[in-house]
Amino acid sequence: MGKAECISYDDNHVPYIDLGSARIRMEKEQAPDWALQKAQDELRELPGIKEQAIKELRELIQNEKHLTLPLDDEYMMMFLRPCHYYPESALKRLKNFYNMKSKYGIACENIVPSKLKNVFESEILNLLPNRDQHGRRILVLEAGKKWKPSKVPLVDLFRGIQLTVLGSMVEPFSQICGAVVIIDMEGLPLSHITQFTPSFAAMLLDYVQECICMRLKAVHIVNNSYIFNMLFAIFKPFIREKLRKRIFFHGKDWKALTSHIDASVLPPKYGGTATWELPPGPLLGEFFDCYSKDYEQADSYGYDEGYKMSKK
Repeated sequence: MGKAECISYDDNHVPYIDLGSARIRMEKEQAPDWALQKAQDELRELPGIKEQAIKELRELIQNEKHLTLPLDDEYMMMFLRPCHYYPESALKRLKNFYNMKSKYGIACENIVPSKLKNVFESEILNLLPNRDQHGRRILVLEAGKKWKPSKVPLVDLFRGIQLTVLGSMVEPFSQICGAVVIIDMEGLPLSHITQFTPSFAAMLLDYVQECICMRLKAVHIVNNSYIFNMLFAIFKPFIREKLRKRIFFHGKDWKALTSHIDASVLPPKYGGTATWELPPGPLLGEFFDCYSKDYEQADSYGYDEGYKMSKK
């Protein structure tokens, strides 16, 4: 089967991209039973603890007079699951997440599909249709020679990453199992290195380590060159041990990559055996655009204009 050419809809009018042997879709339904059991075993999602944590987090949010958020159980669970149902930890993570607009401005504003068409047209950001053997979402970022900063400024690339993460945050399956990222640095030009300024690196690490409301289980860097390895060495001291242990460098060793991620869910270019072909970038952008109202609503949440960020 060739590349998908249009958005399809199921009987419930839920959009998806048909790749023949797989589909790209938002999985907003309840997670499968084995994942719910995982939530009980690993995340403290247990009767009594769950209800009390939801109640406490809701009350904590209501005490934040400048913070506007939904207060339904599902929204509370989106932040509680990554924090193992500890309300205070969830509130801290949630506040950091919504502080980003105040802290970083344009880099964290307008996280909506219509404002990021250039990212998808460049085909540097992909969402794989299948999860890995642990139920984790797989995001692929091609930040080597395929990325043209003149067409997709680094700040837009970062906003595109945030958009895909937001899409996964609303999926109960992803809330429980988390996500993995493959970063393809093939042919990274020396000129690209200048894009990765200390201030951008600090913002990215703040997002990943303090703000992201998703269980980031692994970062797999492939096709990495000597240039990239030198860049990483500069910023490595600022990466906390927990994240550092989850970063893996594979070069072109696909056997090493598939020892972490089952080959059946990866395309052949990464040593996989999947038979589907990823959709054109604009079609993936069109898919996300089907949820534009949800993204626009999500973009309206957060702190109001009267909020003054703490300067601790």
